[in-house]
Amino acid sequence: MNIIKTDIDGLLILEPRVFADSRGYFFESFSERDFNAALEENGLDKVKFVQDNESMSSYGVMRGLHFQRPPYTQAKLVRCVRGAVLDVAVDLRKGSPTYGRHVAVELTEENHRQFFIPHGFAHGFSVLSQTAVFQYKCDNYYAPQSEGGISLLDDSLGIDWKIPVQEAILSEKDKKHPLLEDFDSPFGA
Repeated sequence: MNIIKTDIDGLLILEPRVFADSRGYFFESFSERDFNAALEENGLDKVKFVQDNESMSSYGVMRGLHFQRPPYTQAKLVRCVRGAVLDVAVDLRKGSPTYGRHVAVELTEENHRQFFIPHGFAHGFSVLSQTAVFQYKCDNYYAPQSEGGISLLDDSLGIDWKIPVQEAILSEKDKKHPLLEDFDSPFGA
């Protein structure tokens, strides 16, 4: 597995070793041992995932920017198994030198990349292909009373979602998230 550090501490891109031949391909999509070794090598704490989620969306769907408040925060390991998405994580850790900044990664069924998002980040994605199947592992169970979000359309974040915003399909809930400037982060640095 190849680990790519991003411009924001804690956010990592993982590229598995893919073995391909005339029959197709094989790769190890997750190994707790190797994943936690990679985290430790990058100065991060081990993670134990407890829940897997999957969504299917069509072109133009934007989901996010979601998070869960303490004590139900979630670290996530995300990937796109069909189609293509632009995946985004925004730093919400108070006092962080990168507070309010984001990293965007294109995840596709062809590149097999995965994106690790630790606690203290908002997460979202836009669907770039006709349809996309998106999977993610979480280290804490979903707790509806602790969910929160930042507006996907907050211009101050500077996110290029790679789709025309006027064509974006958002849930009613995602349309109501506050702008970053109106948000009081529950996350320490």
